[in-house]
Amino acid sequence: MKDEYWTKYHKVISNCMKIELSSRKPWLKWTGFVLFILIVVSAGFKVRSDAVKSVPRSELSFHAVKEGNLDIYTDVYGELISAKEQLLTAPAMGNVTEVLALPGTVVTSETVILRLSNPQLEQEVNQSRGQLAEKQAEREALKFEQQNDRLNFLGRIEDIKLEIEKAKLEHSVHQNLRELGVASAIELKRAELEVKQQSDRLNFEQKKYSQFVEMQSYKLKQMEITLEQQQMATQALEQQLASMQVKAGMTGSLQSLEIELGQNVQLGQALAKVGSDDELIARLRLPRNQADQIDIDAPVIIDTQKGQINARIRRIESVVTDGSVRADAVIEGELTSNARPSLSISAKVFIEHKENALFIEQQSGFRPNSKQAVFKLQNDSLLQKTNITFGQLSLNKLLITDGLKPGDQVVSSETDQYRKFYQLSIAD
Repeated sequence: MKDEYWTKYHKVISNCMKIELSSRKPWLKWTGFVLFILIVVSAGFKVRSDAVKSVPRSELSFHAVKEGNLDIYTDVYGELISAKEQLLTAPAMGNVTEVLALPGTVVTSETVILRLSNPQLEQEVNQSRGQLAEKQAEREALKFEQQNDRLNFLGRIEDIKLEIEKAKLEHSVHQNLRELGVASAIELKRAELEVKQQSDRLNFEQKKYSQFVEMQSYKLKQMEITLEQQQMATQALEQQLASMQVKAGMTGSLQSLEIELGQNVQLGQALAKVGSDDELIARLRLPRNQADQIDIDAPVIIDTQKGQINARIRRIESVVTDGSVRADAVIEGELTSNARPSLSISAKVFIEHKENALFIEQQSGFRPNSKQAVFKLQNDSLLQKTNITFGQLSLNKLLITDGLKPGDQVVSSETDQYRKFYQLSIAD
């Protein structure tokens, strides 16, 4: 700008020298001289006023450029979601007769959210209970019947034992008579044979009794299995009927309700969703161009507007959705008082660590990832406009990639009104 004004200055001088001075018109000579002086003075003042502008020191604020290690974080957004979620489905066909909780309600595992009605299911439960009672009665009857059969069998065995005692007695009599010479040898032999036959019969009947008892046990076990199957069928129907009172099943909050009062639902149809309140994770949307720079287990600082929470990246999707990549961060610190599912959050995710980085505290007017002209303190009384390249903003520290060196001080106060000046003088 100085060169431009001095060019004008020389051109004015040149033109003035070309003024034809006539001795016959002396007033023209003086007029040209006065005009030349005015133009020179005006140009001088113009150059000075455009080159340097005086600014009171009290209106200026300065920040120094620092050098050191800097952790680079990127700003992302997302929301808190429940770490544990449970989908409640219809246990059977039915009609919604009562809705007892709405989304946002704090629930426990026993909180009844809604009730369903199914008259056919109630009838099936009653029929199954009747069949179970019938099977139980049949089992008791079988027990008594088997006990009676065992007693009859044992009676026959006792009869055989009596026959053995009787045969032994007869054998003893014939043996005594034989010694006296009264009884014949054949009578004694017949008595011995009778004892042997009855003893063999006893052994046979005792073996039959053992097999009979074993057969009875198998038959009773078969009945027990049938009874157990009926009990399980009845319990399943009873549980299904009890499940028509749909409970939360966990401590947390009701997140959504998929049905309305009076609606008919089918088996397995989604009714509601319950999620934990105390166990949360952060679902974040990472910028597509930075997602590949973020590692699993990278530190995360979550801002809930009522405080900060520490977390770490645990999962990063590979699919890009609406220009961003979804990631989940597991919370490591204590939750803030307002932390709840579906709460919108902002977060800072660690990208990299830079050694010996140049940076400055972020101030209004400094734009990350841009080139800007700012005033740098040249000496105690002069500011010089300097082109600076800013990098990423991380934790309120703005990275400087070009234009400044450690210790430089730049003006951080508003200087838009001085943008046309290349230098500013500082007035005390």
